[in-house]
Amino acid sequence: MRSSSGRNSGNNGGSRGGNSGGRGNYRGAGNSRDDRQGGGSGGGRPRNPRPEERKYDVGGSGGPSDGPKKGRGAAARGGAKGGPKQSPQRGGGRTAPARSREYDARAEERNRERYANKPQVKTPKTFPGAEQEGERLQKVLARAGMGSRRACEELIEQARVEVNGEIVLEQGMRVDPEKDEIKVDGLTVATQSYLFFALNKPAGVVSTMEDPDGRQCLGDYVTNRETRLFHVGRLDTETEGIILLTNHGELAHRLTHPKYGVKKTYLAAITGPLPREVGKLLKEGIQLEDGYARADHFRVVEQIGKNYLVEVTLHEGRKHIVRRMLAEAGFPVEKLVRTAFGPIGLGDQKSGWLRRLTNTEVGMLMKEVGM
Repeated sequence: MRSSSGRNSGNNGGSRGGNSGGRGNYRGAGNSRDDRQGGGSGGGRPRNPRPEERKYDVGGSGGPSDGPKKGRGAAARGGAKGGPKQSPQRGGGRTAPARSREYDARAEERNRERYANKPQVKTPKTFPGAEQEGERLQKVLARAGMGSRRACEELIEQARVEVNGEIVLEQGMRVDPEKDEIKVDGLTVATQSYLFFALNKPAGVVSTMEDPDGRQCLGDYVTNRETRLFHVGRLDTETEGIILLTNHGELAHRLTHPKYGVKKTYLAAITGPLPREVGKLLKEGIQLEDGYARADHFRVVEQIGKNYLVEVTLHEGRKHIVRRMLAEAGFPVEKLVRTAFGPIGLGDQKSGWLRRLTNTEVGMLMKEVGM
């Protein structure tokens, strides 16, 4: 009896002794259960850590990792038992190494060698008629300045467009701008890469593109053009007015050839009195040192006292022809201005100004010489 009670009292004393430290020391250092799990200093099986002793790998908040956990520790680290969730980006895990440029270059070279000998696959056309050559007629007309594509389609619908002498009645026709002759309302459309300009030449400018003496010339007004231009005909140095510049050789040749008889109109300031038969005399012809010269039209535009402003139209292009004709008739010219070259008028264009001819004006010029 004594020994049994002694054991009980001893056990009770040990229990009380273990509980004297409060609930927080329930599993204190003297606990026999911890000793059995190998938590003491003895060499046994390593014990599992208690919840308050577990380490959670939170990125950036602790020291080096203790290695992979097993069992409940790994589950707790992943969020079990209230453990904090961890993102793989912030956990300090291993990342794939970046590929070097040499590796990418070798891979690309291998891919090229792999597909080098394979036949090229041609994708099918996505719209009908794409295999045809040339450009659509309405697109060519729009680029030539005849209006928007829709407006050019309306021109075709109205049967106002002809290609190589035949009127176009259907939309979508394809043409070659460099070879086909395209006309709208009977006027040729300049679809090629030709340039046409009109310059109001001031007095004192030489009618050449370059002057070896350094005088001001026509080339000074087109120095910024990539395409070489040349003048159509000439005006003497003291004569003002319209002169054409282009890179279309055939048109320039026809405009200046006497065969085509392109008319030029001049305004001349002379001093009278002016008899009425002067106009008739000029139209019938005046004998000059290089042959007869005839005016196609003559009229008095303005008279202020003895000062007259007369208009002379002729189709000849000989040098100083108007000045010589009026001087031979007894009326030397004080000032001379060319106001029109064929169908192209000077209008209100200021002296020294260069302007590009419209497509309609180019068509009128071509019609004048049968192009």
